[in-house]
Amino acid sequence: MAKKEKNRGYLTGIVAVVFLVIGYQTALFIHQSAVMKITACRDEPDTIYVLRDLSEAEHPATEESLVSIRRNAGHSLRAQNVRNNAPRRRIETFRFNPNTVSEEDLCRLGFSPKQARSIAAYRERGGKFRRPSDFARSYVVADSVYKRLEPYIDIPLVDLNLADSADFDALPGIGGWYASRMVEYREELRGYSYKEQLMDIWKFDREKFDALSDLITVSLENVRPYPLWSLPADSLRLHPYIGNYETARAIVLFRENNPDDLWTVDALRRAGILTDDSASRLSGCVIDLK
Repeated sequence: MAKKEKNRGYLTGIVAVVFLVIGYQTALFIHQSAVMKITACRDEPDTIYVLRDLSEAEHPATEESLVSIRRNAGHSLRAQNVRNNAPRRRIETFRFNPNTVSEEDLCRLGFSPKQARSIAAYRERGGKFRRPSDFARSYVVADSVYKRLEPYIDIPLVDLNLADSADFDALPGIGGWYASRMVEYREELRGYSYKEQLMDIWKFDREKFDALSDLITVSLENVRPYPLWSLPADSLRLHPYIGNYETARAIVLFRENNPDDLWTVDALRRAGILTDDSASRLSGCVIDLK
């Protein structure tokens, strides 16, 4: 009887050990599966892309003012630790803006977590990458890495007709005064028709323009066409390229005494109403139809 009880206890112990081993293996399998899932979602994430409108609130969104932004889902601290510590399967290449790209996406691009944190810290201190070459000068960006990523760097240009004074202030060589004047002059023109109009601003010379010309653009769809052929003289005189009442009144008299098929900026020049310089500048503007 005692022997029988002993055998029964021994069998129970074996069964318990088997269940412990099975439980451990099951827990290990579940853990490994969870790690694989978290890592897979990191390396090949089910992401969404949203369009962020960078235009001023009073302007309607345009294709140029919308920027594609990648967003990740939120993760718990434990999941984030797994994502950070698990070895990555591959390095990716995709379009990115170094001024807004997340640390996680920098790691996807091939940077180490430490390098990604360094780039983010530079931005947090107020640093800005205006050109792709600025990103290349970062000490954590190796030449080989930059060569691979350069075709994918996407830094939006500053649209002269959508930017606010803060956007202008961030351009090289532009301080608060020039930024404010650029906004004011845009209102006087009813929108910039070409980039070189910036040089109409007092002391905005060619050197200042050349330093930022590759960083700016003009969206003509955001220009309010100038009603040259309908405004009264009192309003015409306010345009920078007309500038005085006598010229404005002469334009009105020209309209009154000529058929509308002759109403052109060049005709105003030939009639001696506009100087060659004023006519050249005005002809580059977006003018309302007759």
